[in-house]
Amino acid sequence: MKSAAAFILGLMILGTVASPAGAQPIVWRPWSDGVFAQAKREHKFVLLDLEAVWCHWCHVMDETTYRDPTVQKFMAEKYIAVKVDQDSRPDISVRYEDYGWPATVVFGGDGKEIAIRQGYIEPSGPKGMISMLQAIIDDPTPGPSVHAVAAVHADGPALADDVRQELVRRTNDAYDEQYGAWGRIQKFMDWDAVEYCMTRAQTGDKQAEHMARQTLTQQMHLIDPVWGGVYQYSTNGDWDHPHFEKIMQMQAENLRTYANAYALWHDPADLKAGHDIQRFLTSFLRSPDGAFYVSMDADLIDGVHSADYFALDDAGRRKQGIPRIDTHIYSRENGWAINALAALYAATGEPAALDQARSAAAWIISNRSLGNGGFRHGDADPAGPYLGDTLAMGRAMLSLYSVTADRDWLVRAQSAADFIAAHFTASGYVGVATSDLAAVGAFAPRPELDENVAVARFANLLFHYTGKPQDRKLAEAAMSYLAAKEVAESRLMMVAGILMADAEMTSDPLHVTIVSSKFDSAGHALFSTAIGFYHPYRRLEWFDPADGPLANSDVQYPQLGRPAGFICTGSACSSPAFSPADLLRKLQRAASH
Repeated sequence: MKSAAAFILGLMILGTVASPAGAQPIVWRPWSDGVFAQAKREHKFVLLDLEAVWCHWCHVMDETTYRDPTVQKFMAEKYIAVKVDQDSRPDISVRYEDYGWPATVVFGGDGKEIAIRQGYIEPSGPKGMISMLQAIIDDPTPGPSVHAVAAVHADGPALADDVRQELVRRTNDAYDEQYGAWGRIQKFMDWDAVEYCMTRAQTGDKQAEHMARQTLTQQMHLIDPVWGGVYQYSTNGDWDHPHFEKIMQMQAENLRTYANAYALWHDPADLKAGHDIQRFLTSFLRSPDGAFYVSMDADLIDGVHSADYFALDDAGRRKQGIPRIDTHIYSRENGWAINALAALYAATGEPAALDQARSAAAWIISNRSLGNGGFRHGDADPAGPYLGDTLAMGRAMLSLYSVTADRDWLVRAQSAADFIAAHFTASGYVGVATSDLAAVGAFAPRPELDENVAVARFANLLFHYTGKPQDRKLAEAAMSYLAAKEVAESRLMMVAGILMADAEMTSDPLHVTIVSSKFDSAGHALFSTAIGFYHPYRRLEWFDPADGPLANSDVQYPQLGRPAGFICTGSACSSPAFSPADLLRKLQRAASH
């Protein structure tokens, strides 16, 4: 909110879709620049079915629309059919993610969009597939669903005051006071908005605390009571009509958010929610080698709604079978999971969470590394590298450093940031692109809002750990894109991530350092207290003089002959804390300002 011998063939659904007798089945092609050359040569259009392998309505469309004989006739005569699993191609997925899955995009032979449709399209009817296919043949000029990409004018790496105020207003106005969460049609947890409210709650904002805690409680309706894991969302404006797919981004970000909420408020319900999600990941999405798979399907039988199935107990479900697990192993999805498990370990101190995070990281490093800090998506990248993979792994490795003080993770996080800067930024280019700027293909790389939020926050925090100017420069490249008015105000909601990135770019993190030998039990107790204290913008380190200077030695700490903790904010540091209780009091006081 995910590996075959050949990456692309393992992800594209190739071959044919079965059809009634006498009809010509649709022949699906993988995405490639060659389909556009063929379309131009044969005077045809390209129809992209951008689906998700876990998606109920994608299955329904395969079983109905693409089996319709008239649709098949149009496709055979005037269209080249391309089917892409969106989880396999982040570069295509992020471009059309606002349309949901399935997304149907029709192109001319020149690669330019003619029509973009959201969700299930029935075969017939005034808004059906047949009508659309005929209308494009009759008039192939781009329709109202196609919008020109506006030039982005960057004025600097910070939000203007009026833009910031507008984003705050949108965040507040989008909140559903009756049912919780942001938005009133589809119900799900916007984790950036919850984190934004948790940050404000730490400074005494009671309304923000109410919004975060109500949303966390309501989101529990979407946690599977039998197997654990969280369903993607609920329709009908309430929490009672779930779509049953369980995709990695939803699992990871919900797990991370519930772990952080438990660390902040110590509500056992939040811890149970986090454990229920971890239980699902461990039982269903964890490979024997310790890496994580992508998703569990919404349907047991393609196209058949599964509410009755998911109402069964464990034995009842297993008697009928288990929904399809997408067993591809992607760096991006594993980075999300590792980051979440690190948060769970920080909140609980449970070794199993850290062991799972380390195992997944080790597998990805061994099997997905490109060298020079970058990561492949899967076994091979047909148009990669993609930003999302190295970004997610970079964030994960920085999180592992913060909870273990193992400097190797910081070195790896720095290498990831350097790879991102080398491949996804360029002089004069506004933002951080979702795919390699040096790549040549049908899609010119573009920046994407949520990825740039993540880059800004990751690179800025890394800068405070390392003191390296190139990390700050990378953060500013992302923030300059986000701060552009046309980007920042492009959404009516789900903009809290921009607000957090902006706030972090203009302030210093809560800086916590434990000074002691890493073999000292009292030092361990202080470090455990520090990692268990929630703060969304935190630089946490363990300085053992035997390891040599910290990467960023901007503070000179005294060696007092016994373990001590120091908290620095701005240009001032606290007096030393020698006990976990004293350190906790100082942390609470620093976070409240």
